[in-house]
Amino acid sequence: MAERQELRIPARYNGPPDSGHGGYVSGRFAALAAAHQGAIATVTLAEPIPLDEPLTFVPGTRRSTVTHGTRLVATVALGRTPADPPPAVDPATARHASARFTGRAGHPFPTCFVCGNSRPAQDGLGLAPGPVDGMPGTVASPWVPAVEEAADGAPVPADLVWSALDCPGGWTDDPLSRPRLLSRMTAVVLRAPRAGEPCVVVARRGSVSGRLLRVNSALYNAAAELLASATATWTALAHPGTPVSNSPGRDTA
Repeated sequence: MAERQELRIPARYNGPPDSGHGGYVSGRFAALAAAHQGAIATVTLAEPIPLDEPLTFVPGTRRSTVTHGTRLVATVALGRTPADPPPAVDPATARHASARFTGRAGHPFPTCFVCGNSRPAQDGLGLAPGPVDGMPGTVASPWVPAVEEAADGAPVPADLVWSALDCPGGWTDDPLSRPRLLSRMTAVVLRAPRAGEPCVVVARRGSVSGRLLRVNSALYNAAAELLASATATWTALAHPGTPVSNSPGRDTA
């Protein structure tokens, strides 16, 4: 069996100010586990992931684990291809939706790497997912991967694709009144977008059960080619303003 690996999540890749962005860390962990759980993996975040702290990835046959000291913070298990991705919307519709992004005032995590509106210019993905006309429970945002993340025209790293697929799902509900954190995610990247390539991210709300929200998301290019898709489960904070220990159940998507 392969040896365990040590890693850290740089502070730049935060969701809440003091923990890792759910999509980014899930993409990192899935990549580490690819040789053990396969190309399609389900990442379950048991606790918020600390930033700039030593983490240990331990490979396993049925599941791999990530620990922080003695605490289990994430698991990676075999996943299933996300089904029924939300349909593509054209770039003009996505721009119109993004103009109505509600997070510009009262964002629960304004410094979020993906959708935060209080980060320095070009330091983050800059997504602003807003409601799509005529598609209830669906949000969309344009995304042009920056050349700062990859050489101009080069494929964008998969962990950034996971990042982009993550945040829009949280805005299919109302995070201003009931903030949530990602607790489980499965993503498949069919083709990584290239730096500078105009794309659209779409997310659609699924079932809600207690504190749990299930969503589907997809990444398309301007020609409506599906580049990546994901399913995710989000957990509402038990008390807004406090962290959540958010295991939603078994390691299945």
